[in-house]
Amino acid sequence: MAKRFPSRDDILAFIRDAQANGKGDITRREIARAFHLKGEERTRLRQMLKKMAEDGAIAKGRGKRVADPEKLPAVTLLDIENIDENGDLIATPANWRSKKRPPLILISHKAAAKIRPPAGVGDRLLARLEQHNKNTYHATPMKRLAKNDARILGVFRKSRTGGMVSPVSRKEGRDLIIASGEENGAKNDDLVWAAPKKTRAYGPRQARVEAVIANVNDPASYSLIAIASHSIRMEFPPEVLVEAEAAVLPHGTSPQEMGREDLRDLPLVTIDPHDAKDHDDAVFAARDGDGFRVIVAIADVSWFVRPNSALDKEAQKRGNSTYLPDQVVPMLPERLSNDLCSLKEGVDRPVLAVDMQFNAKGQKTSHTFYRAIMRSAIRLSYEEAQKAADGKPNARTKPFAQTVIEPLWAAYKTVLKGRQNRHPLDLDLPERKIILDDKGLVKDVVLKERFDAHKLIEEFMIQANVAAAETVEQAHLPLIYRIHDQPSDDKREALADYLQQMGYSLPKGQVLRPKNLNQILQKARERDEDHIVSQVVLRAQSQAVYDTKNIGHFGLNLPRYAHFTSPIRRYADLTVHRALVAARNLGSGGQSEREVSQLQNIAEAISDLERQSMAAERESVDRFLAAFLSDKIGAHFQGRIAGVTSAGLFVQLDKTGADGFVPVRSLGSEYFSYEERHHRLIGQTSGGIYHLGQKVEVELLEVKPLQGGLTFALLSEPEAGKPPRKGTRKSASKKYRPSRKKTGFKKTGRKTDNKTGRKKTKKPRKK
Repeated sequence: MAKRFPSRDDILAFIRDAQANGKGDITRREIARAFHLKGEERTRLRQMLKKMAEDGAIAKGRGKRVADPEKLPAVTLLDIENIDENGDLIATPANWRSKKRPPLILISHKAAAKIRPPAGVGDRLLARLEQHNKNTYHATPMKRLAKNDARILGVFRKSRTGGMVSPVSRKEGRDLIIASGEENGAKNDDLVWAAPKKTRAYGPRQARVEAVIANVNDPASYSLIAIASHSIRMEFPPEVLVEAEAAVLPHGTSPQEMGREDLRDLPLVTIDPHDAKDHDDAVFAARDGDGFRVIVAIADVSWFVRPNSALDKEAQKRGNSTYLPDQVVPMLPERLSNDLCSLKEGVDRPVLAVDMQFNAKGQKTSHTFYRAIMRSAIRLSYEEAQKAADGKPNARTKPFAQTVIEPLWAAYKTVLKGRQNRHPLDLDLPERKIILDDKGLVKDVVLKERFDAHKLIEEFMIQANVAAAETVEQAHLPLIYRIHDQPSDDKREALADYLQQMGYSLPKGQVLRPKNLNQILQKARERDEDHIVSQVVLRAQSQAVYDTKNIGHFGLNLPRYAHFTSPIRRYADLTVHRALVAARNLGSGGQSEREVSQLQNIAEAISDLERQSMAAERESVDRFLAAFLSDKIGAHFQGRIAGVTSAGLFVQLDKTGADGFVPVRSLGSEYFSYEERHHRLIGQTSGGIYHLGQKVEVELLEVKPLQGGLTFALLSEPEAGKPPRKGTRKSASKKYRPSRKKTGFKKTGRKTDNKTGRKKTKKPRKK
């Protein structure tokens, strides 16, 4: 019997069934696959879909997607247009695509009152729908959304006619005028979200205060200012939230029916910080002859976030999640990041897994990628996992100590042999964690403990990332690499000069290897000079970035490396997931032709966004630490010189890690030369030296919490040194000289001596 080409009704029925099962817009390729259409039949299908769209039978979505124009998702975007005689709100779908009249959507006055301030005509809401009959829906509001979603964070100032909002971000330009009655309870110095109104381009910008966040001096404002200053996208656009709420897990009677392996009987575990909310990686290990089998399972974000969807576009604009002391600005909405994509304990979740084999020397001998369904056996914190590995399990970990924890640690010790033979750069710098109290204030600052549990997860993730790069390369598909270039010639030469001063020898004229730096770092630990040497080695490093052109990873000493293990919080990983799906022919959500054409632009953009997030994270930490120290003016602290410039010294405090500045003019009346290559200031008279890494004592003079600024006075004397010979350092240094204002003499227009203020006189020329 000949195969029948689908009718319009067949196609409509397929689209409606798919959407009823939780899928969003349907691609033309999915329709062709469902009806087994090939060659010329696909051309005929394209023509039929075009005609159906012209007739209004289907609606065109983004790219080559189509949908039932009359189908409303369970969570949708609504515009409130009227109020009926009972006080209930009447709404219409914001993105109605059918030529027919939209259905009646009612929001009860009780439900509307739960939104603060209460929802009214003209508002836009994200709401959950429940169908009452064929043409009527009842809606439950979830969140009010700005129609132009271009809210601006700024500081409110009261005026006679209302007020004005000065944007925190310099990119926003002019102040916003707030008319009387539009202040929404804002007071002077309140940090507010302002929604701009439509006005003429050449007139003053008008807005209304949408929400009061905090006073600018309150802790809640510290992160928000950093977010706004660096243009970190905080609010998700309505269409993104709609897509996230409509997302569903893969469905089928079995993993095999879904085209996935079944890993639910394997005791995969997640090991994360104790306060983590998103768990995107799980691990398993078992002995296999003389070596080990290691499985790393990663949340299958590519299943939920399809190329060119609203979710995808927003994730690309964010590039990564931003982690601040009091909050996380996620790359993906919480519906995905903390729920559907999170590998929760005891819950079935879709993953993209890599199954690796390691021999007794810790060398990876083979690997394979596949999609699977897993069920986390237990969620462990790093502390719990480490104690169980050390023979001190608690009630939760005791049942898993021998069957799960012991094989994981045994596999790690074997894989560690391969790492040691590889000789990656061994820079183990201390990290600090800010502990906040219930009011959002800094309660304490502690050094993060680094356990073998951290190193285990780190090494397994590195191996998975290497396997991902190798697999995509073997399929001859493009991908985004994580690259790290070796130090530039200038930085290497400056590093060698500095280390030579300290009695270390860095080979010149040879290819620099991480092994060379590790040997110096080991000697520095033996001499108790590891802090300063680690700092100068770190400063000599190039910035790791994303690129489609592979040059390897210098720090890890790897010829190829790609980020694969954190797709919930990094867009680069999501692109690698899609490349793997395409390379292994693993089904939907793979790399698209459009994405391939844009990969280099994406790599450059997400590298910039990563730096942007790092700057915001650093600034918010500075503000929290400054606020923590604001009542300690006059106190003395121990610290180290963390930076040297011609203008002064940056000092990092030992306990909190807070950075402050010591102006060079406060170092006394002596002139100091700045020697950039040697990271030091040297006194022109005494030869006293202040250098990078030097232990010092400082007094806290000034605190500016809003700017995150600290000013110190240096109490320690400089280290002894020889005064520089006159005329020998002009090219290598910059002198600090007090300004005329500091001398106490007024400018008179006469030629005066800077030291005495007396009028200069010409000496008679010797004959």
